Amino acid sequence: MTVTKKSLARRTFLRGLGTTLALPFLDAMTPAFANTRNAARPTRLAFVYVPNGIIMNRWTPAVEGTGFEFTPVMKALEPYREQLLVLSGLAQVNGRALGDGAGDHARAGATWLTGVHPRKTQTEIRAGVSADQIAAREFGKFTQLGSLEVGLEAPYLAGDCDSGYSCAYTNTISWRNPTTPMPTEVNPRALFERLFGDGDSTDPKVRLASFQEQASILDYVRADVARLTPGLGAGDRNKLDQYLDAIRDIERRIQKAEEQSATLKMPVMEKPAAIPEAFVDHAKLMIDLQVLAFQADLTRVISFMLAREGSNRSYREIGISDGHHSCTHHMNDPEKIDKTARINTHHVEMFAYMLDRLRSTQEGDASLLDRSLVIYGSSIADGNAHTHHDLPIALAGGGAVGVRGGRHLRFPKETPMNNLLLTVMDKAGVRIDKLGDSTGEINLLPGV
Repeated sequence: MTVTKKSLARRTFLRGLGTTLALPFLDAMTPAFANTRNAARPTRLAFVYVPNGIIMNRWTPAVEGTGFEFTPVMKALEPYREQLLVLSGLAQVNGRALGDGAGDHARAGATWLTGVHPRKTQTEIRAGVSADQIAAREFGKFTQLGSLEVGLEAPYLAGDCDSGYSCAYTNTISWRNPTTPMPTEVNPRALFERLFGDGDSTDPKVRLASFQEQASILDYVRADVARLTPGLGAGDRNKLDQYLDAIRDIERRIQKAEEQSATLKMPVMEKPAAIPEAFVDHAKLMIDLQVLAFQADLTRVISFMLAREGSNRSYREIGISDGHHSCTHHMNDPEKIDKTARINTHHVEMFAYMLDRLRSTQEGDASLLDRSLVIYGSSIADGNAHTHHDLPIALAGGGAVGVRGGRHLRFPKETPMNNLLLTVMDKAGVRIDKLGDSTGEINLLPGV
């Protein structure tokens, strides 16, 4: 048992030269938690989106219940079996045309967290309030940031991106209200500064020079760390050291990315500052920042797009030079099906990395994964046919709020995905009666 020498307020910050740095949850904060209206350790919500559908016969387990085997696309998730539910049968029927013609990718992005059929327009956009933003209204009472919207591709919100639909529908899954889409942040430097301090410029050379002139944020707060550490128990000191090491490692990786960006022999606008060239490096860096945001309780709600809907990004690091979207229109060509499945697998591997980071981060007597509910999936199932039913959905974490993993659950055909969203938010402490086309909560513990 960890011996704690002193009690700290939950919103304790390290301070120095105008910089403030939130602390992760420490054992010394337990008494502070007991004296707030948000007494229980918080539950976090994360929504991780992949576009263009999935090769469903390589995603969906053949067996329901506890005895299922992980399919090729999902194999990277096997180490997290006991903290994972595979959910089949869910639908976002408002992603269908419903008389509006083509535009399934736009409707997919707009409906995944809203369940509302979007207006087909490039200007007077309208969708619905998304689940993450409903949760953010509640959780934002207790955190510095109500939510984070994170992506890996530039979020253009204007223009026509899909058959007459505004780019807003394909480039975000988060909607503050029916007419206000939330743009994703794709630059790790900007995301870091949003969490831990503002920068002065977006020009890579200017930012690089500024970075080299400044000491690390952690150097600024070194005196505060020295003052705080002697009053902590050994366990808390170790947690604080690990937390600070993680931040310093991210600073180092961002600096490296900025150096690379500043020396690239191409126009600056084609290579934004601080974004690593490799998809894997970019994805992992953004995931690490999200985990830090949860750990420091800077936010409790995150939406994360591994790629925007309709993305035609190529994944040369796994040997695929064809665009993702192009591959999904495979017309039963075995080679294109295989390439799409390999991209699906690549995305799942990034999700597995996220689960590993959450599971390896302790908060009190549970892991951060146990204290989080993380939904992964898409609002398109078959990317070739653009179907919006029997969606590929997985739910990870939630052990601290009674979610038991290790099962493949199949729900009745056309069960609204918004029923899952209602259920997950309820378990996190956000109780609403209706979301989009929801008809009620679902049972995540059938037969129990």
